[in-house]
Amino acid sequence: MVDGEDVSYEPVSVKDVLAEMKDTAELLIDLSYSAVLLSSDEIAEEVLALEERMDVLHLQARMSLLMAARNPEDAEALAPVLGMVGAAEKISDAAGDIAKVVLEDIGLPAAMRATLPEAVETLVRTTVSPDSAYAGETLGGLNLETATGVRIIAIRREGEWLLNPTAETTLRTDDVLLARGPEDGIAAMYAATTGKEYEPPSPPESDIDDLERAVDSIVLMKNMSELAVDLAYGAVLFDSEAVAEEVLELEAEVDALQSRFEAWTLRAAGRVEDPVRLRGLVHLARSTEVISDAALEISEGVLRGLGTHPVVAAAVEESDEVIVRERVAEGSTIAGSTLGDLEVKTETGMRIIAVRRPSDQPTGKHRTDWELSPGPETGIEGGDVLIAKGTRGGAERLAALTGG
Repeated sequence: MVDGEDVSYEPVSVKDVLAEMKDTAELLIDLSYSAVLLSSDEIAEEVLALEERMDVLHLQARMSLLMAARNPEDAEALAPVLGMVGAAEKISDAAGDIAKVVLEDIGLPAAMRATLPEAVETLVRTTVSPDSAYAGETLGGLNLETATGVRIIAIRREGEWLLNPTAETTLRTDDVLLARGPEDGIAAMYAATTGKEYEPPSPPESDIDDLERAVDSIVLMKNMSELAVDLAYGAVLFDSEAVAEEVLELEAEVDALQSRFEAWTLRAAGRVEDPVRLRGLVHLARSTEVISDAALEISEGVLRGLGTHPVVAAAVEESDEVIVRERVAEGSTIAGSTLGDLEVKTETGMRIIAVRRPSDQPTGKHRTDWELSPGPETGIEGGDVLIAKGTRGGAERLAALTGG
């Protein structure tokens, strides 16, 4: 419950609530880890605000589903939907726990930011000032991502959240922007919106041996958990047992990473004067494992052969960030190229999260057919199936590119 706020039953669209829960859960994962890795109280506070919104959505969805189940057949059909609702709530709670590591100073090395891999982009919260040149402009008109590499991932306006804004979204004075991108691009965007100079965090040097490897592990667990959530929704949308089994294997890999990370933390505790300040690392590992478990719950109905309820598929299709599956046509002009050559993200705005290749492997060996989290060097051939995530406009551009 949200700070004593009453939530009573009222007719709502389960599809719309599920779509908002999906978008909110995915944003919460990104923001919570960014809050930790950037040691940002401001971003952590945004996580808790979104967690409160998720609490309301969770109750609304549960009440609507209970009202809809009138017989055993309804209960069986709606059980996977209820599982998806509960899983999104678990992701929200785990993200809130990660944010509290920052806000409540639950023991975290101050030097974590200094050990971040260069590939990790900066995330910042900024407010559009009245005299900002951005006020009244659309994101498409500003062309931020092309000009600076910065993407606005969410906007809070008068207490309401706009997730994954589009090129048509107009910025207003006092909008709170959550932006991600390279540090020099973030600095330019921050100055343009606030009129102030961006000051990146400058943490002290680490006194913990091998902290960089620990941070690399955190980033890897975060990326794998996030991929598991993406693939789980993809499994539901496409009613694909093969994709759902990939989620199962990713969850097992995150479990193994968590075990190794906790072992590293315990060994490190014996080498520092104040081991209590490493307590937050244990919280991070545990919360990450909860997120991967939640991803498995999302796809559990598919794994158990219950299929996908139409309302769930519709919700995933109509969420702000869509997941699509496109087959590369035989003889396509892109066959024989790499994702880097094609500049898929730049040209379409879509992020390729998995590639499935044609294979004659026997049943049960589908994992060799998949490449998860493909990179710029990944080659694309005719017959390959791309699973991608992004905007609806980007999905149309990807379909044209693949010739599907």
